[in-house]
Amino acid sequence: MIRKPNIHGGGFNTNIHGLNFEKRTDFLTSLQEHPYFKIDNITGIKNIYYKKNLIGRYTEKKNFYKYFLIKEGVKWTEVVSKQYLPDAVFINDINKTIYIIEKKYQQGPGSVDEKLQTCDFKKKIYKKLIDNCKHSYKTEYYYLLSDWFKRDEYTDVKKYIRSVNCKFFINRIDLSELGIKI
Repeated sequence: MIRKPNIHGGGFNTNIHGLNFEKRTDFLTSLQEHPYFKIDNITGIKNIYYKKNLIGRYTEKKNFYKYFLIKEGVKWTEVVSKQYLPDAVFINDINKTIYIIEKKYQQGPGSVDEKLQTCDFKKKIYKKLIDNCKHSYKTEYYYLLSDWFKRDEYTDVKKYIRSVNCKFFINRIDLSELGIKI
């Protein structure tokens, strides 16, 4: 039996297209293009300044555990059973909120459909970790989605995302949604 090529994404193609989407939606790159933002190149976590004032920090994946939670005194193995690796994390030091951002790219029906329905669980896991920090933070959980998710068939899941106090955005997140006022 001859296998048809996968033209919708998933597997290898998701990695190719997903990485492209993630690069286009990179938070740090967007800030670096703005003249009033400066980012320190510290390994694992980046300090973000607006007009020379520290406004927050950025990290992702395992670095969230290694460079943020450990410094906050969180022994994650005593709080959750495994590491959940966020695509992006913005720690807003002004409004004391941690924004967990998951990026989801899709070109056709696939496994991401079900992943969107996990936002309530993931937000609770991250909140559990963040509630154990030395400093007090609120927790927000956001999806950054590709154009594919504008389709009507995602109406129910988008309503669900809102109903559990998570948010989703298509292609971009305004800085105001991250508590950044410029």
